[in-house]
Amino acid sequence: MSKPKWHSALLLPVFIPAVAVMSLLVLGTLANPTLAGQFFESVLAKITNDFGWFYMLAVALFLMFIVGVAISKWGRIKLGPDHADPEYSFLTWFAMLFSAGYGIALLFFGVSEPVIHYSSPPSGASETINAAKQAMQISYFHWGFHIWAIYGLVGLVLAYFSFRHGLPLSMRSTLYPIIGDKIHGPMGHTVDTFAILGTMFGIATTLGLSVIQINTGMNYLWSGIEVSNLVQVGIIFVITLLAIGSVVAGLDKGVKRLSVLNMALVMFLLVFVFLVGPTIHILEVFLQNTGSYLNSIVERTFNLQAYTHSDWIGNWTLFIFGWTIAWAPFVGLFIARISRGRTIRQFVFGVMLVPTIFTFFWFAVFGDTALNLIMNEGYSVLIQDVQADQAIALFKTYEYLLADMPFLINIITFVSVILIITFFVTSSDSGSLVIDSLASGGITDTPVWQRVFWASTEGLVAAVLLLAGGLKALQTAAIASALPFAVIMIIAAIGMWRALIIEGHQYSSLKSHTQMHRKGVHAGANYWKKRLAGILEFPTEVQTQEFIETTAKESLEQVKHELSTRDWTSEVTLESDPTRVTLTVDKDGIDFSYEIRMRSYIRPEFALAPRQSMESEYFRAEVFLIQGGQSYDVYGLEPSDIINDVLNQFENYLHFKHHSPASLPWDTAEHDEDLNGEATTEKS
Repeated sequence: MSKPKWHSALLLPVFIPAVAVMSLLVLGTLANPTLAGQFFESVLAKITNDFGWFYMLAVALFLMFIVGVAISKWGRIKLGPDHADPEYSFLTWFAMLFSAGYGIALLFFGVSEPVIHYSSPPSGASETINAAKQAMQISYFHWGFHIWAIYGLVGLVLAYFSFRHGLPLSMRSTLYPIIGDKIHGPMGHTVDTFAILGTMFGIATTLGLSVIQINTGMNYLWSGIEVSNLVQVGIIFVITLLAIGSVVAGLDKGVKRLSVLNMALVMFLLVFVFLVGPTIHILEVFLQNTGSYLNSIVERTFNLQAYTHSDWIGNWTLFIFGWTIAWAPFVGLFIARISRGRTIRQFVFGVMLVPTIFTFFWFAVFGDTALNLIMNEGYSVLIQDVQADQAIALFKTYEYLLADMPFLINIITFVSVILIITFFVTSSDSGSLVIDSLASGGITDTPVWQRVFWASTEGLVAAVLLLAGGLKALQTAAIASALPFAVIMIIAAIGMWRALIIEGHQYSSLKSHTQMHRKGVHAGANYWKKRLAGILEFPTEVQTQEFIETTAKESLEQVKHELSTRDWTSEVTLESDPTRVTLTVDKDGIDFSYEIRMRSYIRPEFALAPRQSMESEYFRAEVFLIQGGQSYDVYGLEPSDIINDVLNQFENYLHFKHHSPASLPWDTAEHDEDLNGEATTEKS
């Protein structure tokens, strides 16, 4: 029976408070924009003065935690069952996380930030070589490892608890090791509400910046279009309609395709400016600035300008870090959704290294090209242009760089405006999917009207913040909403640390006893011959199916019978598609499952018969536990060997349960559903 058209998946204790806060903000701002602007300015100053140290310390802890986890023994753990494979290729994965991450920020700040720091450095003389070096080092620091450590931490804990332990894909799940089932009550609702508010204001900040730059680019191309709040609100309305169309299409059809388009346009602009600009100089400063960044990363991480009491750090470092923290629920949950099947180590280094290196090269290409125009080409007027309007920085750089090729200026500017629009749409529809999931308790398959509602709300909030004071209001919304969420992120990191300790103990317990049948213990004098046959023979589908339905099933039935004599409840089930037999044991919190499943593989070339197809398959009878496939084959073993393996795994499981009473919520039903839905053939 189909669901009603207007059915709802909303979790009202989360949805109502979040919408109430946003409604008060919108109505209050519309009633008195001037007073709202003054309020935002005072809040920004208060938070910067009183909590700047906390933001910097929190971001430092996030970076140390995520790198520490990746290089530890826990880095081998998969974000999903042990046998899970990544859903997306690396290039597609990177394109999606980059588009949802901060593509808009690079287009807005890629030129303007280095030029602003060059003309007004936080320390030292302006418009000097040292000022240029400092400008690039600051830009690298603002958009380097720290940014992706924030995104990566949220994405990691969400992917781990959701895909590894069957909890909802929601921020509340990160607190399970600390508060247990209370995540489904008021505490969990509060966490998700703050996540929604942070995400909403973070996205509104991004959309506000992008619409300012779109308006400026359109004015640059067509002087008849003025730069004004009215035009910007109109742009928000039009592009929100495009975002609604994309969000209705869904993750794969909408976000994925737009993300690939974004990366194609980004690479076109990057390569174009790299080749047209001072190519050798760009390569030199890229290497030099990267080295300077790595050399000074610790000092800059803990630099709060405590002796100068300047507002520079609030306008720049704290704004960028606060904006990132506010946006972290959105980006983190989004990259978690697309990262299932990767190990923690792959996730961390993929999320941090590749985007950071790309970002450094982007700033070298655009930022250093702009500084080269000012310092060596005589276009010092670019400084005044950027100081008057940061949104014009990119387009003025094109103008001066292509002074000898004026016919290209409008073309490149138009492509850039289109790219900003597609980034706008991608950020809006990705954010809508994430906020909708948070407001629905982690459910991802939600009604279309809910996603449309959130996409519309994002546009509305961005428009209101622009009316209430432009960039200053956007900065305040980002930094203020980040404050409570930074606390939640610290708690989430503690929760994941506890969970990893438990899982590490579980791994040790499950692997602590050698599987005796692999050693040949009690197997008889001719056991080694059977092992040799197992190495050199490759069973057919019929042979493997028959083995599972007879020998394997009978072995598990014997274990079931013996358990029943000792008042332990157990069950043996035989299923097809794929062929598998499962023993489940359920008693007083003991939830053990041992499954033997048929899986197909490509036959090795050395095992092919004459004229046999290279695509010929052979089949294995592999063992699966609740946490996923164990990657070993029991085909051909005697019943006593199979029973021995079952008892080994059962003993290890009981050992773990005894020593880890606070074990994590391995959800058998969810994992079974996951395993059922997986393809039955494994071509390797």
